[in-house]
Amino acid sequence: MAPVIRRSEDRGLTKRSWLNSRHTFSFGEYHDAEYVQFRSLRVLNDDYVDPGQGFGRHGHRDAEILSYVVEGQLEHQDSMGNGRIIQAGDLQYMSAGNGVMHSEFNPSDTETVHFLQIWILPNESGGEPRYAERAMAADTRQNALTLLASGQARDGSIGIRGDADVYFGRLDAGRSIVHQIAQTRGVWVHVIKGEIDVAGLKLGPGDGASIEDVASVSAVAMTGAEFLLFDLR
Repeated sequence: MAPVIRRSEDRGLTKRSWLNSRHTFSFGEYHDAEYVQFRSLRVLNDDYVDPGQGFGRHGHRDAEILSYVVEGQLEHQDSMGNGRIIQAGDLQYMSAGNGVMHSEFNPSDTETVHFLQIWILPNESGGEPRYAERAMAADTRQNALTLLASGQARDGSIGIRGDADVYFGRLDAGRSIVHQIAQTRGVWVHVIKGEIDVAGLKLGPGDGASIEDVASVSAVAMTGAEFLLFDLR
């Protein structure tokens, strides 16, 4: 199957007085029958939240939720008793399980927060909610893929309740990586910063692409770049 590209400007848009959000897949009031999800990757949003604003207390269940802060700070509170301010470059994980309440706010008085909101469907419903964080600055590798989250919690990654491997890629201009794809699995790539060539597709910030039915995928950086790679059942 040929790679399918999803340009940033073609994604769904939610725009409010305090929020600007781009949706790769159907989310909230935005629905696109062609982009409901990719395998177990259900939500991939670029959220920009104004200073002092945010998402009030609300509930989730049966979702593995990852938040990666690109710029600014994100303040998290939940019904498990967690209260944290997540810094730029860090990852937050929450398994909603059988039900959890939480809020996400921008604690700054002056700076917008930009974060990626990611939902992965769990292997089965229920279970106690759980929470984890990962400060990535010290252990993400340059010109390589770093495993952030996986169903087996291998190689120091956060263990999630889904059959998904989530990698962070950081490449200098002109450098490349190759990722092997097991049979029956597929890959979604989402660019955070810079420009990369993935399977012959040139992708910039906010762009994504799916790759299936191949044994491997390569990514070459046209400029210094950061991206996420989801390896999904």
